[in-house]
Amino acid sequence: MSQELKTNRHLSTIVLFAGTLFVSASLMFVLQPLFGKILLPLLGGSPAVWNTCMVFYQSILFLGYLYAHALSTRYQNRPQILIHLAIILISLLALPVALPENTIPPTDSNPTFWLCWTLFLAIGLPFFVLSTTAPLIQKWFSQLGHQSSDDPYFLYAASNTGSLLALLSYPFLLEPNIGLASQQTDWSIGYLLLCVLIAVCAWSLWQRQQPDNAPVIKTPIIDALTLSTKLHWLALAFVPSSLLLGLTNFISTDIASVPLLWIIPLTVYLLSFIIVFSHWNDKLHPIMVKIQPLVLVPFLAYAFVNPADLPYWVYLILHVLAFFFAIMVCHGELAKDRPPTQHLTSFYLIMSFAGMLGGMFNTFVAPFIFDGIYEYPLMIVAALLLRPWAVVSWNKSLLKQLSIPALLLSIGLILYASINDLLQYFDIIALSLIALSVLVYFLRKQTMGYALTIGVIMFLALSLHGLSSHTLYQKRSFFGVMAVRESVLTDEQNQPETYHELFHGTTKHGAQRLPEPLAKIPLTYYSQPGPMGQLFKTFDANNANWNIGVVGLGAGALACYAKPTQHWTLYEIDPLVINIANNPSYFSYLSRCLPNATMRVGDARLSLEKEPDQYFDLLMMDAFSSDAVPTHLITKEALELYFKKLKPNGILAFHITNRHLALKKVLSIHAEQAHLAALIQEYKAPENMPLVVDTDWVVMAKQPETLTPLTLSLLGTWQTMPLYFDMRPWTDDFTNIVKIWK
Repeated sequence: MSQELKTNRHLSTIVLFAGTLFVSASLMFVLQPLFGKILLPLLGGSPAVWNTCMVFYQSILFLGYLYAHALSTRYQNRPQILIHLAIILISLLALPVALPENTIPPTDSNPTFWLCWTLFLAIGLPFFVLSTTAPLIQKWFSQLGHQSSDDPYFLYAASNTGSLLALLSYPFLLEPNIGLASQQTDWSIGYLLLCVLIAVCAWSLWQRQQPDNAPVIKTPIIDALTLSTKLHWLALAFVPSSLLLGLTNFISTDIASVPLLWIIPLTVYLLSFIIVFSHWNDKLHPIMVKIQPLVLVPFLAYAFVNPADLPYWVYLILHVLAFFFAIMVCHGELAKDRPPTQHLTSFYLIMSFAGMLGGMFNTFVAPFIFDGIYEYPLMIVAALLLRPWAVVSWNKSLLKQLSIPALLLSIGLILYASINDLLQYFDIIALSLIALSVLVYFLRKQTMGYALTIGVIMFLALSLHGLSSHTLYQKRSFFGVMAVRESVLTDEQNQPETYHELFHGTTKHGAQRLPEPLAKIPLTYYSQPGPMGQLFKTFDANNANWNIGVVGLGAGALACYAKPTQHWTLYEIDPLVINIANNPSYFSYLSRCLPNATMRVGDARLSLEKEPDQYFDLLMMDAFSSDAVPTHLITKEALELYFKKLKPNGILAFHITNRHLALKKVLSIHAEQAHLAALIQEYKAPENMPLVVDTDWVVMAKQPETLTPLTLSLLGTWQTMPLYFDMRPWTDDFTNIVKIWK
C-alpha cells in the first residue's frame, strides 16, 4: 500500500509540474496570435507585423530565462519562491490584456520600435511571467528529490506540446468560435489559473525543504561550461530561430500569400523541440543527419534552381522538409549536448538568448542589408555548417574542401561578367545547376565543402532568376519586398514592346505600357474593358465634380480615369509604394494623369476617420498585402465607416480578386444585414487583350437606384450578390479566415 501511495505521489508530482508547463506554454502561444490580431489592423496586415511580434516575444523570453537563471543560482529555494510570487502578483495589474488607449502607429517612419513598445506596455508583464515558467519549474522539479529529478528535460517536451496545440487550435478552433474581446477575457482567466498552478508547484518545493537551521550540503561543481560549449549552443539555437523567421517571410512573399501559411514553419519548429527532448532523440538523431542530404537534392534542384515548373504547394513542401531536417539536426545536437541539472538554467538562458538574436537579425539587420529575403538561404548554409561531424582545422583537407565552392563561384562570376546575353543560355545553366545539386550529395561528409558548395549553387540560382525577371528596382520595407520588373509583349505588328510591372512578393500589383499613346491606359485589374472601366464610362456624364477616394495605390493606374475637375485622395500605408508610383522612370500614371492628388500615408481606416462625413462620391477599396486583403478593412465596422464618409448616393467599389479567399461571402453578408444594394462582376479577360486580366469587383450603395445605371449599361455582366447563410458576419471582434477558403 505504501509503495502504491509512493508511486501515486510520484505520478501526481509529474502531472502537476508537466501540467503547469503545458498551461503556461498554451497561454503563451494563444497570446501571440491573439495580440498579433489586435495589432494587425493598425499596420495593414503586413507579414512583418508577425515577425516583429516574434522578436518581442523572443526578447521577453530571454529576459524571463535570465531572471530564472539569476533567481535559481543566487537564492535558496524559499527566497526564490517568495520573490517569484511577488512578481506574479505585480503582473496581475496588467489584466485583462488589452491595447493602451489612443494607440496610433507612426506614418513617417518604420513602425518596428513602436510596435515593440506597444507590446511591452500591453502584455510585457504577463508574458514575462510566462517566459520564466519553463526553466524555473524544471529547476524546481530537479530539486524535489523525485525519481526523475536528475533529468527533468522531458518536461520541456510537455511545454512544447502545449505550445503546438495552442498554436494549431487558435486559427481552427478559437478564432472561428470566440470573439476577440471574449478571447482576451478567457485568456486572463487562464492566466489566473496558471498563477494558482505555479503557487502549488512552489508549495510542493517549500514542503520538501530542510529546516532553516539544517546544514546546507554543497554539491561540488562539476563539468564547468567552457566558452566553446556555450558558443556551440548559441549557434545551434541561433540558426533555427533565424531560419524560422526567414522561411516565414520567404513563403509569404516568394511562394504564395496563402492565409495562415505562417503557422506551418512555427508548427514544425515546435515539433522539433518535442521530438529532440523526448527519449526518442538518441535513435532519431543519427537518422536525421543521414537523411538531410537526400532531402536537399530535390530541394536545391527544384525549389531554388527551377521553381517555375512546380505548383506552389509542392514548392512549399520542399522548403518545409528542408527546414524540418535542418532544425532537427541543429536541435538534435542541442538536446544531445544538454548539461546536468546544475547548468539547466544556463542552458535555457543561452538557448533563449540565441533565439532572440536570431529574431533580431531577421527583423532589424536583414531588412537593412538585403533587398530580398536572402537571410533564408544564408541560414540554410549555416545550418549545414553545424552538422555534427564538422571538424574545422586549417589543413590540406579543409583547403581542398574550400577549393570546390571557390572554383564554382569563380566560374559563375566569370560567366556573368563576360557573356552579354546570359539569358540565351538560361536552360543550359539551369540544367548544370540541377546536375550540381545532385553531385553535391557526394560531398556530404566534407562538411565545409558541402555547405559552401550548396551556398554557391543557391547564390548562382538566385542571381540567374533575378537576371531572368529583368528586375529594374527592388527594395524591402516593413511591409514586404517591392519590385519593378521590365517585361516584353508582342504588339499588333508582331513587334516586341517593353512594359513595366509592379510586384509585392509574388503578386502583381499593376503594369504600364511605355509608348506615349499607350502610357495613360489603365491595365491589369483596372483595365477599360474591366469593371472599373465600365463604372467610369457609365457615370461619365455626371461624375465631373466627384470627390473620389482610393485606398491602395499600387502603380497608380486608377489615376488615369481622373478628370481635371474631380478631387482625388489616395491612401497608402507603405511610403515605398508611393515613391515607386511617383517615379516616372518606373511608372508615370500619377505624373501624367493626377500630379496634384492628395496623398494620405497610413492605415486606411485611421486616415478615413479624419475625413469629413458624407464627403466622397466614390470610394474604391484596393488595399492588398501581397494577395491578401487586410481583414480589418472588410469588417462590419469598416463598411459602416466607409458609408459614413460617402454621400447618400455614393458608391463603394471593392476589389476582391484573390487566389485563395472567397471574399464575396463576407461582403454579401454585410450587404444583406445592412440592407445595402450590391452588385458583383467576376470579369473574365479576353485572350486577345494584352495586360488585361481576370478580376473581381463588388460595388455597393445605400439605394438600388444608385447602381441601376451599371446594370442598364450592358457594358459588363454585373449581377446581384449571391446570398450566404453558412457563416457569421465579420466584425472587428470576429473574423474566420478558414470559412472563406476556396
